Amino acid sequence: MIKLFDPYFDKSEKKAIDEVFESGVWASGAGRGKVLEFENEFNRYIGSKQCVALNSGTAALHLALMLMDIKNKEVLVPSMTFVSTVHAVLYAGAKPVFVDIDEDTLCLNVDDLKKKISKRSSLIIPVHFGGIPCDLAEIRRIARQYEIAVVEDAAHACGSQFAGKKIGSHSEIVCFSFHPVKNLAMPTGGAITLNGRFAEKKKNLLNSLRWCGIDNRKGVCYDVSRLGWNYYMNEFSAAIGLQQLKKIDKMNSRRKAIARMYHKGILFEHKTPILDDSCYHLYWIRVKNRSEFIKFMNDSGIEIGIHYRPVHLMSAYKSSCSLPITESVWPELVSIPMHINLTNSQIKYIIEKINEFHNKI
Repeated sequence: MIKLFDPYFDKSEKKAIDEVFESGVWASGAGRGKVLEFENEFNRYIGSKQCVALNSGTAALHLALMLMDIKNKEVLVPSMTFVSTVHAVLYAGAKPVFVDIDEDTLCLNVDDLKKKISKRSSLIIPVHFGGIPCDLAEIRRIARQYEIAVVEDAAHACGSQFAGKKIGSHSEIVCFSFHPVKNLAMPTGGAITLNGRFAEKKKNLLNSLRWCGIDNRKGVCYDVSRLGWNYYMNEFSAAIGLQQLKKIDKMNSRRKAIARMYHKGILFEHKTPILDDSCYHLYWIRVKNRSEFIKFMNDSGIEIGIHYRPVHLMSAYKSSCSLPITESVWPELVSIPMHINLTNSQIKYIIEKINEFHNKI
């Protein structure tokens, strides 16, 4: 079976893991060692002011929103995202208001965004879907106009760019995921990058929030001045992340090459656009008889995924909101294999099978 996702690694990750294992220091809530080293290197790579490493992208979203004054207020968020994006809104005591997507990119639709803004709106969460950057210039312009904050969900966008700068360097708070299927892969991991004049102050607060509210540590003594969570990154993940970071641009270049091959060869009209600024975490196409397509591809030895069922259709979030583009796109949406372990012959085979199905319908 050709895998949908498959992390790339070499001897450097194995060596890094062995070093951590032998050291006996596998984790530290204080965020020293490899975790601190990863924060510094990731911060340098992104071009942000500060970075806080965490144990997941979900933790990053949760803590990011805990920095915001949004309790009992509205948060504008696309329904076409992984559910963690919206869970984080509830964690922070706010109400999600679902926004439609752009049909070509599956990112936030700025026209619908403007329609959904109300007096209770306090925050916008743009999601860089599949690695394609949202229109941050327009989103940030709207946010300034209505005095609304922006927290980016960049779980798919490690290495993507907007206006010549890497995603993670534009907004004051940006959240990343390093799940094993992501472009920069770890066993578990996430991060928040911080920008603006209060970046250092927010980093200090996040360091406390990620470790059960612990602060004012002096030697073995410490205080707990606030509610916190057990969200810090472990040394194994950080060690792997440091090695992945050395290869991330090369890995993303290969993803772009694969995306170009797909785009050129696949006959279906609706598919992921080709943009130099995307890191191509996903490559999607739209197929009208999706269940038949998935069975056909699986029978052909090719794994297929669906990203995602819209959150506003989930039982926990059932909403009567009108999202016509989201609701017309998602029943046709499928993700095809995208990872740098794919060989050119496998890519050719995937394209052939997709087009074989296309020609049957």
